Amino acid sequence: MSLNKQCRVAPESARSLELLTVGRVSVDIYAQQLGVSMTEATTFRKSIGGTSTNVAVAASRLGHHCATVTRVGDDEFGAYVRHALKHTFGVDTRFVGTDPELKTPLAFAELNPPEDPNIIFYREPRAPDQNLALDDVDLGVVREVPVFWVPASRFAWEPSRSTVTAMLRERQRRPHTVLDLDWRPMFWDSPTAASEQISPMLDHFSIAIGNRDECEIAVGTREPDEAADRMLERGLSAAVVKLGADGVMVALADGTRETIAPFPVEVVCGLGSGDAFGGAFCHGLLNDWDLIRTVEYGNAAGAIVANRLMCADDMPTIDEIDGFLVSRLSTEQRQAI
Repeated sequence: MSLNKQCRVAPESARSLELLTVGRVSVDIYAQQLGVSMTEATTFRKSIGGTSTNVAVAASRLGHHCATVTRVGDDEFGAYVRHALKHTFGVDTRFVGTDPELKTPLAFAELNPPEDPNIIFYREPRAPDQNLALDDVDLGVVREVPVFWVPASRFAWEPSRSTVTAMLRERQRRPHTVLDLDWRPMFWDSPTAASEQISPMLDHFSIAIGNRDECEIAVGTREPDEAADRMLERGLSAAVVKLGADGVMVALADGTRETIAPFPVEVVCGLGSGDAFGGAFCHGLLNDWDLIRTVEYGNAAGAIVANRLMCADDMPTIDEIDGFLVSRLSTEQRQAI
């Protein structure tokens, strides 16, 4: 059975929404030759992408009712995005709006090198998701959904910035309101401009997740413990700092602090593993796991996707993550999580 057929696609009204993400979506075009430039690549594979979209896909693959707030163009690629989200990946599309003038974005992935691919964005003159408005979403859903996930890149443009800020005010920092620190230099005029917009937003979230670079943008330091302290001082219940090959540090407001080791794998493609982590992280939140177990599960999901070519298409199932953990952890470690 293919991975896509393992998605459980239910009518949008059949179950209560568990996860709502907000952000960008694109049609992703992957070069299928590894380690070559776009000039040399000859065959490509199409899918959908975008950080928040991939997180919704990843959590849907794990059996949750997920939706994403975004916009597409009134074009063939926009129709493809809607169809793929709903029928291939089981993601609720009620909040996928259509811009009558702008085109659906494209993102070309040049897998050179595979572990750190170059992404070539086509979002000119603007992408539809930059024009998000409050009419694109039901604020009652924003207020009540168990997990609300926002990438920091949402604050790079107007009217998206004001729209998402209004959503967060409606949300009133209810658990679990998650900020993916998501530092994308190409979306900002400068690091200073990003810091000025992202840092104040910490006051609206209960959990923040980011790597060292992203923490520096948000709170002014790359040092993990200091970054976590600064985020917790802003009233967050948890700060999750990704340390690359050194693992992931979890710092809680109650004083708990622990670093969870990564799972070494041969990297086939460096895209999507962070989004797989995000989807699995949401799975843990929705199951009321402690954050140590949740991050362990996220690390496993991320490792699986790093060993695969695609993002959305290759998000793992529960059986795959559980099997991976069984193969990688000792009996004592499995019992601990």
